[in-house]
Amino acid sequence: MATLDTLKKALVKKAAVTTTAKQSLSDDQYSAGFDFFLKDTAWKTYQDFIIPQLSQLLSPLFQSRLRISVLEIGPGPKSVLGHLPDDQRQKITKYDAFEPNKLFASRLEEWLRFKPFPNLEHAASLDRSAFTSRVDVYKTPGSQEQRFDVILFCHSMYGMKRKHEFINKAVNMLPDRPGGGMVVVFHRDSLQIENMAADRTLTFPTGVVSVPDTDDDLDSFAQFIAASASHDDSLRASWREVCRGLGVRDTVHSGRISFSTPEIMTVFTRDLGYSGYLTLVQEMRAVKNRQAGRRHPRGIKQPKNIESIQQCVNWALKKRTGLTVLGGGHSGHCLWYGITAIDMGILKNVYVVTAGNTMSSSLIVAESGCSTGDIIRRCVADGLTVPLGARPSVGAGLWLQGGIGHLSRLYGLACDAIVGAVVVSVDSGKVLSVGHVPDQHRPTHAVQVDGKDLLWAIKGAGTNFGIVASVTFKACPAPTYTVRSWVLSFNDLVSARAKLREFDNLFARTLPRSCSADAYLFWNQDRLHLGVTMFETSTATSCVPLIALTRAYTIFGPERGIQTVDSMGVFDTEMYMSEMHGGHGGGKTSSFKRCLFLKNIGEDTITTILLKAIESRPTPLCYLHLLQGGGAINDVPADATAFGCRDWDFACVITGVWPRDQDGSKQATAAVCWVYEVAERLLPLSTGAYSTDLGPDPRDAALAAKAFGPNLQRLARLKQRWDPNNVLAYSYPLPAPPKDPKLIVLVTGESGAGKDFCAGVWVSLFTKNSITSSVSSISEATKRAYATASGADLNRLLEDRDYKEQHRTALTTFFQNQVNERPQLPREHFLEVVHGADSDVLFITGMRDKTPVVAFSHLVPGSKLLEVRIEASEKIRRVRRGLETSGDTDERAEKHTPSITISNNAEGKSAAIAAFSRHLLPLMLPSLQRLRDIVRQITDFPKTDINFRHILGVSQTRGGLSLCTSLLQTHFTGGWSQISSIVCVETGGFIFASALALKVDVPLALVRERGKLPPPVVSMAKDVSHISGIAGNKEPNEVMIEMEVGVIPKGGKVVVVDDVLATGKTLCAVLKLLIKAGVEMKNISVMVVAELPFHKGRELLYNEGFGSVSIQSLLVFGGA
Repeated sequence: MATLDTLKKALVKKAAVTTTAKQSLSDDQYSAGFDFFLKDTAWKTYQDFIIPQLSQLLSPLFQSRLRISVLEIGPGPKSVLGHLPDDQRQKITKYDAFEPNKLFASRLEEWLRFKPFPNLEHAASLDRSAFTSRVDVYKTPGSQEQRFDVILFCHSMYGMKRKHEFINKAVNMLPDRPGGGMVVVFHRDSLQIENMAADRTLTFPTGVVSVPDTDDDLDSFAQFIAASASHDDSLRASWREVCRGLGVRDTVHSGRISFSTPEIMTVFTRDLGYSGYLTLVQEMRAVKNRQAGRRHPRGIKQPKNIESIQQCVNWALKKRTGLTVLGGGHSGHCLWYGITAIDMGILKNVYVVTAGNTMSSSLIVAESGCSTGDIIRRCVADGLTVPLGARPSVGAGLWLQGGIGHLSRLYGLACDAIVGAVVVSVDSGKVLSVGHVPDQHRPTHAVQVDGKDLLWAIKGAGTNFGIVASVTFKACPAPTYTVRSWVLSFNDLVSARAKLREFDNLFARTLPRSCSADAYLFWNQDRLHLGVTMFETSTATSCVPLIALTRAYTIFGPERGIQTVDSMGVFDTEMYMSEMHGGHGGGKTSSFKRCLFLKNIGEDTITTILLKAIESRPTPLCYLHLLQGGGAINDVPADATAFGCRDWDFACVITGVWPRDQDGSKQATAAVCWVYEVAERLLPLSTGAYSTDLGPDPRDAALAAKAFGPNLQRLARLKQRWDPNNVLAYSYPLPAPPKDPKLIVLVTGESGAGKDFCAGVWVSLFTKNSITSSVSSISEATKRAYATASGADLNRLLEDRDYKEQHRTALTTFFQNQVNERPQLPREHFLEVVHGADSDVLFITGMRDKTPVVAFSHLVPGSKLLEVRIEASEKIRRVRRGLETSGDTDERAEKHTPSITISNNAEGKSAAIAAFSRHLLPLMLPSLQRLRDIVRQITDFPKTDINFRHILGVSQTRGGLSLCTSLLQTHFTGGWSQISSIVCVETGGFIFASALALKVDVPLALVRERGKLPPPVVSMAKDVSHISGIAGNKEPNEVMIEMEVGVIPKGGKVVVVDDVLATGKTLCAVLKLLIKAGVEMKNISVMVVAELPFHKGRELLYNEGFGSVSIQSLLVFGGA
């Protein structure tokens, strides 16, 4: 649908050709037009964007002040501030407003009588004149200009010419002190502000206004948008025709026409103001991304060297504002309303550092203003290349956020080739050298940092952590390409589906990694077409097997064209440039795209979505592009770089295309909506989304959640570390670091045992104790994907127990097939549930993993993870399920012991309540937090990048050892009266075990290194400890530990007590020692003061056969 900006231009253009005099709107006419934006679909803009964003924006300011003064410009009949939460409205002690519309002013005055701001120190001041930019109008009787903490323009800057003058006037009315207040502007469509820097900008692109399709309503609406009234019947008729032509018929409410009303929130502070000392370029170069090009940045700075980049960053830090980076200009985020952009276009040098005595391979150093074509052109001269993208004009954003191209299967992604970078820190303004940068290309004042995390983040999400000035790539031999293409047309979807299945199963899957196959689905000349391009790469050491060509000819017939080209020539062979729609519509087009990663595109479910998408395309030029993955892309583990989406066969680029002269029209809007609709249908079946194209559009939120696979949480934390001021707020929007629950309880058990019931009881009990808690089902994602694939009713799968029982077997089979294809799927589902939680305690049901704590604890190293297994008799479970037979069971690993086991045979809540009081509530009591607070964190010890937790320091704190001992005693799930010995290992174990043994009156069994205990002893080899390993201590890789024979009575039960569980190597050796000494595994329990799940100690113990040993930890810490 057309935007209001497009509609206004069309209405004004119609009015310009008439000779009839136009008049300003009367108060009644303005009010009638304004009402369209306060009801029906238009109110959602207020409900979903203006009100929540305003509340969130004002929250820090309101929390820091006892009194808040507000000036509102044009509030209308009721201030939007009246919708703020009570605690915020109560902080407003002064409220002034300018409302020149007499109808609105009277209604506003009446509304204020109801005291929406109950703590006003004086009556609200309502000025019925228009706000003006004149400097001397707003003075108190003592000639002191009034100051306000918040100045709000909420209902657009309607009728204000030279808007920057009004905003500048408002900024000067803020308190003259650091953090003195803010001017908040909500505006529809673009807001052009000359030479003013915004503190921040947010957009809401999905707003819609719906208007009844009657002559009277359209007359009222059109004159409001055109900002002028006319009594000319012919002009009014023309305006109605324009509205009906540009609007979209509302499919939900018949008889209405809808228009797009994107809303922008821009914030200004006194710290920013005008340009400052930055010298800005006068004319902006053409930008490839048409959406970005229509935005009005505050200005463009074009640095000539790295010092100029530092100047920009230091200015932004001083002014507390953001920056965007303009490289190749393909990103939708390279320009933003009111934000200064750094144009890297001058920094375009490419250097080849050839292999020599000190280097095994050549390196390519590319400055960030380079395009892909610039780099490849320079490399080809030396017989080298870098695996960059498929389009020569794209810039650094491609390399830093992934980079999928024709060499990806052979050499990997572009980001995989990055070995170093020169970065200007947006935290300090310093120049950082990260990773391996050749000496001659490292700035003399650069600080060499051991930033493994920063290099990791740059390789896949690099636009978020600093201004990257140059990148160092590992070079690869430049291949020769043989490019073959086929174009097939179809009369029906059935034959197209069969051919797409052949393409996937019989052709693409069998290609060696030296080949890649792209597919295009598009409509041309009233027929569906499948275009296939095969890129065969050959170097001096490789050749293409004939079998690949034989299969291609069998499936597709003779090729339509064949070319042999070099690394530059391959760009011109792209089918969208040469074959489709006359060469991509003759090149005079605009496009919008989103990309998802898919496996098994030949499956009926996926092919149906793809083919129906092309059939429903809103413009003739829309298409789907499938780029083949696999090969070297999959060789890199998902967590080895920030680019975490590795498990895919094809990247599906959903591309909406329209003629360039239709930008902003309903045709363009329909193409964008089509892209999102197709993406929404494919998302449940995808393995991830490509982050490069994503932005702040709310419709991107679901895609963004799957953009980095398992790495999103780590990236969010690194964003906070490397860009704490959010200078780069307009690159790919990483979320705030998720607040993981303090306690995660995995509720397991056989079907009918009462897992959901118990979880619900526990949530209510925690709530009564003022502890936030929630319950989620990990199986919901599987049910969504199953519903998409099978056509089952999703709501009934989620809510109807009988319906779910009917699909249980099919659901289980579906999930198992998914896991066979994507082994990381359970991990992805787990992280989605955890990161979606907003509570201190999270209960997760629907678990299918046999050892969930072992499988998942390292993914949430800052949370305590427990498995609570619910058990009930077969008879009880059968009754609860309403079945005559027991059906399938929830199989568990034979050698696995859950953290807690609960018998739930009795009716009612008694078992759940007892378990809550005995096991769950103690885990959230303040005493554990007090112990946690005692444990000191020491950074960069015993070496750089290690955050050391000084667990033994508990014993050096007054009351610390007593508190820890008491918690060890009370949190033990067994009975101390049944324990024969407490086993402890020097040194840490001795401290805590001795104090505990004294308290519970149980003797110790000491485990020491060889030669420190008298014979006879039993011995076992032990690997070097975690601390010794990371400290690099020069001690043997293996030592012998010993325990006296007979110190543990035969058949006795023992508790192993230690300070830390990290890698599990020490504990594993102790458990083996106990088994060797004759202690039965069922009689062994373990308690540690602190656990570091990052090191996967539980996984090691399980793999060594100790899964049935109960392991408890008081504290859990993230990091190394």
